[in-house]
Amino acid sequence: MGKPVMRWQILAKDADKAAEFYTSLFDWTVNEDNALGYRMIDTGSERGIQGGIWPSPPEGHSFVQLYIEVDDVAGSVEKATALGASIIVAPQKLPDGDELAIVIDPQGLPFAVFKPA
Repeated sequence: MGKPVMRWQILAKDADKAAEFYTSLFDWTVNEDNALGYRMIDTGSERGIQGGIWPSPPEGHSFVQLYIEVDDVAGSVEKATALGASIIVAPQKLPDGDELAIVIDPQGLPFAVFKPA
């Protein structure tokens, strides 16, 4: 299957302002009709990958994060930590049925591994 990058996410101190900025700049649309109120972004194109915007925690930073699809979230986290990564969000099942974990690579860059429902 490979391990494709399937989604991106912007974490921002003020997610509403970030969504307003990007939707105004690029004519993207936002849909928050989901279990978490997550700001799903539709770029208006079938090319590329879609993404979303989520608020960063008060002590956190704003950044862009990639979501890589895997067959085994827990196994991927175990392998990542063996290679020097650290865990931000342990493997878990989300309300929509997706499985997700977020890790920081040895260079300090966060990314998510996920398995769609």
